[in-house]
This record gives sequence, C-alpha cells and structure tokens, in this order.
Amino acid sequence: MDLVEIENQDNVAIMRLTNGVTNPISLDLIKEISQNLKELKEDPSVCSVVLTGSNDKFFSIGFDLPNLYKKGEKEIRTFYRSYNRLCMDLYTYPKPTVAALTGHAIAGGCILAICCDYRVIASGKKLMGLNEIKLGVPVPYPGDVILKQIIGTRYAQMIMEMGEFFGPEQLMQMGMVNQVEKLKSVMERAVEQAKLLGDYPDMAYRMIKKNRVESVKEQIMENLDEKEQYFLKCWFSDETRKLLKKATKKF
Repeated sequence: MDLVEIENQDNVAIMRLTNGVTNPISLDLIKEISQNLKELKEDPSVCSVVLTGSNDKFFSIGFDLPNLYKKGEKEIRTFYRSYNRLCMDLYTYPKPTVAALTGHAIAGGCILAICCDYRVIASGKKLMGLNEIKLGVPVPYPGDVILKQIIGTRYAQMIMEMGEFFGPEQLMQMGMVNQVEKLKSVMERAVEQAKLLGDYPDMAYRMIKKNRVESVKEQIMENLDEKEQYFLKCWFSDETRKLLKKATKKF
C-alpha cells in the first residue's frame, strides 16, 4: 500500500501522507517521502510542493512509537538517521515547499512541518508542538536548530522544554505558522502560496533560499552524529523505556 499520494495541480505537486488517520512516521513512510521528493525535484513540470495529510484529524502524530518501541538499537539507529536526513532534504529542498496543516502536527510531524518554507494551518482545535521531553528524549537536532531559526530562542525554549501543544492563534503569534485559515480554505491557500513562490525566477529563488538555510545546514551537519548518539542513549535508558512504554498504550 502506498503511504504517499501525489497530485499535480497547476504545476504544484500535492504530496499527501496516507499512513492511516494519524500518519505515524515509520521507516517505510520516510523512504516514500524521500523518494517522491527526489523524483519531484527532477520533474520540470513541478514548480513547488505542498505537503499535507489525507484527513482533517492529523497531519502526523509523530514517530510510530508502538512499532519503534519494539525495535533494537541497530533498527532505531537506521530509522532515526533516515528521519533526520529526510528533514535536512526537506529543509534544503531547492523548490518552494508549503505545509498544509488540516490536522494536528505533533513531535516528529511538527518537525516535518517546520522544515517546509511556509505553513498554513486550519483554525479551531488544530495543534502543533514538540512533546519529546515528556517521553524522555531530546527534540531531534535538526528540529531544534530549525525551530530556533524560525521563531527565535525564547519561544523555541518554551516549546521544547514545556513539551506542550499550541493552537493556531498562539502558533501565529510565535511565528510557527504563516497563515491561519478555515479548514475548507487551507489547501487552496497553501496551493496559492506554493504557486506564487514557484512562479518566481528559479535561479533567484534557489539562491535566496540557499542563503537562508546554508548556515543552519552547516551547523546541523557538523554536530549531527554526536547528537544522534545522545538521542539513542536516551531512547534506550531505563527511564525513557518506561515513558515510551506508557506512551505506546495511549497511541
């Protein structure tokens, strides 16, 4: 079963995550997103990408904890490194990217959203946040650094250290999202934004984006191996195993 669906709408590729209602992030989902991004990058008919979920409940709930909890160190290392590299590919993607958030974007799902250039979220009870601290692990390093670049250290510290979820108005105030729209208008606005950016001269846009992301990429890649080792150490610690086991029952 495909976990990602692609639709081309007026030269904008809409990439829908279709891994069930909650779109948990598994290694298979990571591979499909990565492969589709690679293909769309080489497709001259695609000027930009909109990343979204297939329902109005979840963009993504984050890591597939019930399945990942059972995995050994080698498998978790492969998964985690693949996820971080997907985040870097998405963040540095040469074409414009817009996240259309019709549902909650939680933890690893929230990080995928902030790796996009713009975020449009539905009004009402739609939440974003990073609750990794409550599971006993640090926020994945790419997400940590990118969040600080987007909203500044003060808000990023609050979000990562509190581990809470925030609604659209708070997210807009902090700068985590660019637009808040009625649910029925989210996709329309996201495609409009993606089309607008994609219609700009390609060489100019790519350099402007590169200038924005290259120092962040350099910082992340310089420290990523060390940060990944620390994450894995936390993941398999006795304290975190208890928290993860408890979390899997609520998943």
